[in-house]
Amino acid sequence: MKEKIDCPIYQIKIILSGSKPPIWRRFLIESNENLYKLHQVTQVVMGWTNSHMHQYRQNKLYYGTPGKESESDFGFKTLDEKKYKINQVMDKPRTKIIYEYDFGDSWDHDLILEKTLTKDEKFNYPICLDGAMACPPEDCGGLGGYYNLLDIIKNPEHEEHEEMMEWLGGEFNPGEFDLESINKILKKIKTA
Repeated sequence: MKEKIDCPIYQIKIILSGSKPPIWRRFLIESNENLYKLHQVTQVVMGWTNSHMHQYRQNKLYYGTPGKESESDFGFKTLDEKKYKINQVMDKPRTKIIYEYDFGDSWDHDLILEKTLTKDEKFNYPICLDGAMACPPEDCGGLGGYYNLLDIIKNPEHEEHEEMMEWLGGEFNPGEFDLESINKILKKIKTA
């Protein structure tokens, strides 16, 4: 009978680049998962809806979904994220990779390997440990558009206030972070 070998667990912190106050999450994931699984986890922990293209960047290498568009239009080759494991691109603490989501709004995220842990059987991985602030709404125009939106919705006298509140579908609390809901969704993610 083969002995089960557990892979190390990575504790990763993800920060939405340029956000002030920082929009961030900390989560645990098995280090031998592929980058596509990391993409799925990133979408859930940050609160995105997976409605746009994405890619990873590190040391002039690009990982994502390869295709004609990425190679011919942008002048670089995209490596297949399903063929690369997290531990191949993040192999020691403080290693960073950039995750870009929605090439129009260009949401850049810094993913930083904080530490390597031993697998704990009482946890189902991936799991989110902590975080702060709500994810910006999709299609709001990147970080600049998001901060403009926040200025509009906190000023009921602004000429676009009603329109933006309707676009948001009602209330939006930029300080909200719901760890329990994130972990409920993470439990549903299957191995890619």
